Formats: sequence, C-alpha cells, structure tokens
Amino acid sequence: MYTATGVVERKFNVEQFVPLVKRMAHHLLARLPASVQVDDLVQAGMLGLMDAAGRFEEGQGAQFETYASQRIKGAMLDELRANDWMPRGVRRAQRDIEKAIGRLEHRLGRPPSEPEVAREMKLSLAEYQSMLSDARGAQLIHFDSQDDGDEADAFLDRHLADTRGDPLEQVRDARFRAALVGAIDHLPEREKMLMGLYYEQELNFREIAAIMGVTESRVCQLHSQAVARIRTRLKDWS
Repeated sequence: MYTATGVVERKFNVEQFVPLVKRMAHHLLARLPASVQVDDLVQAGMLGLMDAAGRFEEGQGAQFETYASQRIKGAMLDELRANDWMPRGVRRAQRDIEKAIGRLEHRLGRPPSEPEVAREMKLSLAEYQSMLSDARGAQLIHFDSQDDGDEADAFLDRHLADTRGDPLEQVRDARFRAALVGAIDHLPEREKMLMGLYYEQELNFREIAAIMGVTESRVCQLHSQAVARIRTRLKDWS
C-alpha cells in the first residue's frame, strides 16, 4: 500500500509481513546453538523489516517481499554478530573439520565419508558426529569474517540488489555463484538433497528428518558436514 506521494506505508508492511519475520527466525534458529532465543531474532528481524519498508522504492525492480527478506535476514545476522553468539570453540571445531575434509579430498579425489573424516581427526565416529552437532551455527559467518573484529560487517548488506553496482562486482558475484553451485553439486547425494530441502524448499530440520527417515539431530550433523565440505571447496574465495 502506498500513500498519495508513493511512499510505502510502514504500518501496512510491518503488519502484513510479521509472519515472514517469524518464519525466517525459526528457520535460522535451526542452525544456531540452544543459547540463542527466537524472540531476539524476531526483534532484530522486525527492525530489518521496518528499515526495508522505509527504504523500498517500487521502481527498484524487485518485489517488496524479496527486498524485505534480504533486509530481515541481514538484520538477524548483524544481531548475532554484534552479540558474539558463537563461542571460539565452535569456530575452532568448524575449522578443524574443514581442514580434515580438505586433506582427505586432496588425497582421495572424492568427498570423504564420515568414518574417514573421524579417523583423519583421530576421533571415534560418535565423537566426530558430536563435534558436527557442536559446530552447528558456525557456517553463518561468511568467509571474509572468519574470526572477530571489524571485518564481520554485514555481508548481506553488501550484496543487496543495487542499481548502482559496478560490472566487476557483478562478474565476481556470478563467478562465486557458479562456484557455489559446483560445490553443492559435488556433495554426496544425501547431503545435496538436505541442502535442497532446507534452502530451496525452506523446510525446517524436523520436516527434513521426517522425509529422510532420520532424527532431527542427525539432520543437524549432516547439515554441518555439508557446509564444511562447501566451505572447503570455496576456500579460495575467502
């Protein structure tokens, strides 16, 4: 809804898209440690929604829901970064898993199995799977913000649709997307299916568990492992 001057009516958009904010918060929460509260994500997402309502212009070439979704998710990730929600041990575990997978892929020429990664890390299979569960959430930090500090600056905000974007950045983005598609295609079939169900179909981990015939915690482990494989193959983009 627009006013006579063409300005988006903030109240209308906020009210209509509150369910979107809540859905995105719960979707994101599945990949986060238990210490993160969904209400905090919803609150941050609402701020992102209000920001989107104030900034959106009809002539930008995007639907408001698409534009708002980017702003909402960006606000949620910024909130997580600002509150240092991820313990250093989780980051370290994720890096150790990625390094082990990278070494094995180099030696084997294929994606390693879980038992192979466990042996490479000198862990039992149960210990490795527990580490995968603990690493849940580490994948939310983008490659250019591996640890802490000022570099963890709103990756999504830098990649929002912008009619002023320069051609070089667009080419780089297209190349990254192609590399990402290739990395996902390289995943084992079960992990590839999981990623499709979660990111394309937007199912939550409980729904995916029912489809795959495994527990929700097992879906979490497989997701962490799939992300580690992808990050390993995309390490040159860091």
